[in-house]
Amino acid sequence: MAITNADAALLCARVYALVRACPVGRVTTYGALGAALGHPRGARMIGWIMNATPKGQDIPAQRVVGKDGALTGSWAFGGEDAYRELLEAEGVTFDDKGRVRMRAHEWDPARDLDPAERARLLAAADPSTVDLSLNLLRLLNRDPASPFKDAEARA
Repeated sequence: MAITNADAALLCARVYALVRACPVGRVTTYGALGAALGHPRGARMIGWIMNATPKGQDIPAQRVVGKDGALTGSWAFGGEDAYRELLEAEGVTFDDKGRVRMRAHEWDPARDLDPAERARLLAAADPSTVDLSLNLLRLLNRDPASPFKDAEARA
């Protein structure tokens, strides 16, 4: 079923609300965010949404990493070194392969947020702060990895 503009904006606002809730010194993953929002196979979709993070908002996007602690999307931070510096400034440590030590720093909103607090955060998410791009809407409605891919796009 295709996602509407309004529902896509709400989804983005909820993703950003969870990212804001990730504490300093901790990181979350694309998959954990997707699962916390009812999309257990939604890591790729969360990546698209994070790629569209609005500038000038208080969204600590550096706290979202790959499931193995890899610094994915480092270009958005000026390269992997700059990305790593942002996390190290928050107390995040890395292994000898340059990946976040997930056992020490992983934060899962479904596990680590009180259910009532998570519900409050998601209910307060403001879709009016999200400026959807046509590219993001296209991905959400047509990419094979999207849970919202419409039936017409499959044909």
